[in-house]
Amino acid sequence: MKKWISARVVATVKHTLCLAAAALVVAHAKADDTFRVAYAGSMGVVMDKALGPAFAQREHVTYQGQGEGAYGLARLLASGRSSADVFVSITPGPMAILKDAGLIDDAVPVASTRMVIAYNPKGRFGDALRLAGSDASHPAWWQVLQTPGLRFGRTDPATDPQGQNIVFTMLLAQKYYHQPGLAQSVLGDIRNPQQVFGEGGLLTRLEAGQVDAASGYESATRSAKLPYIALPDELNLSNPAFAKAWYDTVDFSLPGADGKTKTVRPQPLVFYAAKLKNAAHPEAADRFIAFMTSAQGQQLFDANGYGQPKGEPLYH
Repeated sequence: MKKWISARVVATVKHTLCLAAAALVVAHAKADDTFRVAYAGSMGVVMDKALGPAFAQREHVTYQGQGEGAYGLARLLASGRSSADVFVSITPGPMAILKDAGLIDDAVPVASTRMVIAYNPKGRFGDALRLAGSDASHPAWWQVLQTPGLRFGRTDPATDPQGQNIVFTMLLAQKYYHQPGLAQSVLGDIRNPQQVFGEGGLLTRLEAGQVDAASGYESATRSAKLPYIALPDELNLSNPAFAKAWYDTVDFSLPGADGKTKTVRPQPLVFYAAKLKNAAHPEAADRFIAFMTSAQGQQLFDANGYGQPKGEPLYH
């Protein structure tokens, strides 16, 4: 009797282990079937609610998006600590990290945007920002941002292009409006911990009232249906005509990944997409990039506040 019970228990255990092993195999297979896109954090809405689902439905694949600061995400991909089939970044800088790591051959422009100042319309500075500069009786936007007690949010310039771009915008505003010290007054230190937040959650913090105003790309701000202050081309980094003669007149220094100080300069606000050489689904990666540049893909970009692609592919 004891031997029979022992044999039955062993058989049951073996059966359970087999089922568990089979479940793991199935789960692993499903994970391998997942098409992954890593993207600049500001693109969360257009990627995870528009382009990703539309592509998944058309191609019958499982889509998974990962959004973070583009420089930080590029370093994760380059080091092998993260993986993806496609990487979508704003500005050429993050793409250069993957190019240097031998992970991409080229990068295709898929959309564009411009810098804006987003604000919370229900906050205590909402009316002042809405009326900013509307006539001589109202302070300009850059004056409102210097109001004591106003909480301004931005991203980390060491890990995110937007974090760098708002610094460039303020440095250009300082020159454009002939206001020495404007950038320091609005931003404080380059990596001011009281202002710097992760890119993916910055506009969420703005909506929740944790900050009164924030740096933003027009694309992401419109996607989030938040009001914003449009800036002149001389400040918004969108016009290639101003690139060399005006945008390139500002720069600032940051600590590099190697610990050495590096000087950073403005780059065009163009979104680029690239297939990674270690992509688990290279053919799907090619189709996704083609989808983003197709009429349907461009319509989805436009509906979410993005402009047309600008410039040529990188590294051609």
